[in-house]
Amino acid sequence: MSCQHTPPSVWIGYSELCTNLSGGRAVNIATCRAYIVHPDGSGRWEVAPQLATDPYRWTQFAGWSPAGTHAIVGCGWESSENAAWEEEQQTFRHDTGGWLIDIALVDMATGRTTIPTAVERVSDYNGGLFFWPHDPTRLGFTALIAGESRPFSMKLDGSDKQDLSRLAGFAYGFSASPDGARIAYHQDYQVYLADADGGNLTKVKTGQPFNFCPTWSPDGRWVEFLSGEHYDCHPHLVARDGSHLRKLADRGGYRGVTSFLDVPDFHGGSSDTPCWSADSRWVYYTAKVGESVELLRVALDGQTEQLTHSVPGVGHYHPQVSPDGAQLLFGATQDGVRQLYVAQADGTAIQAITTLSPGHAAMWAHWQARERLGSW
Repeated sequence: MSCQHTPPSVWIGYSELCTNLSGGRAVNIATCRAYIVHPDGSGRWEVAPQLATDPYRWTQFAGWSPAGTHAIVGCGWESSENAAWEEEQQTFRHDTGGWLIDIALVDMATGRTTIPTAVERVSDYNGGLFFWPHDPTRLGFTALIAGESRPFSMKLDGSDKQDLSRLAGFAYGFSASPDGARIAYHQDYQVYLADADGGNLTKVKTGQPFNFCPTWSPDGRWVEFLSGEHYDCHPHLVARDGSHLRKLADRGGYRGVTSFLDVPDFHGGSSDTPCWSADSRWVYYTAKVGESVELLRVALDGQTEQLTHSVPGVGHYHPQVSPDGAQLLFGATQDGVRQLYVAQADGTAIQAITTLSPGHAAMWAHWQARERLGSW
């Protein structure tokens, strides 16, 4: 595979885990570890292994800092007692003492690791951390408090945590616009747009019961999200002020969830959400075509292109476009195992970058930003 558009020093962060261990969801998730690899499949390396040395502790790759200098790594623990209860009841239980989920920042030049969500802690269950655009001193994240997930901001060192929620409910999919002036999230499966401090709150009125995971276009003009019925939702688009709402594409009956385990999973899998092209011209998404789940992309005028053409039963998941817009990263079950692949942005020149054996999966991949400083 040619990587002429992407420097070989760029990393892809992702997670590996076992998928077929008996005992249910938690037993397999406890094997999850964060890794990095180059786009040509070389240089595979575990990130921050010291965060997952004790039983039932795991790591998951969750993103990068804007310049690619720091990896964002989720680190979690669940008690065996809580895991057994969840498996028996087939639902989550987030009681104090049963879980501890934090987000670590790993300096790629030195390996130094900090955990800002653990500083002046507001929750035992934290996720969704991101660097606030155009403000290198702040981070955004979500915290689960008294059964409600709330959007927060904090300083880079974890201090000065500020609750940005204006409504009661369960918020998720929290992010800031590229200029840092606006935020988006969904709460109780309704999408909201607001100013950076949480004020000037606007609900995107779709008339649908299930609205999920808003993401900002790189140019900051649009927000893409999924809308419809649960397990039957489709890419929609709205302007940053909440106007010009419209449906972009149809997923052809795809449930929108990719299974990442080979044993029963009471949660059903991992949400398979669309992503933007680097130039904001396309939205990449997955949809059911025949008996397979394929990769497609849709222009803002509704023009759709199918990028993959697979044999029946193959599934694609979690597309991600490289920061320079030249390449596409995604997962697929082309060989029956959940592997990661890199292709050109139009879906050509597909090349596997993981070679995992049956009973394992590569999931939740993220491109590193091109403006790297230093190496590891």
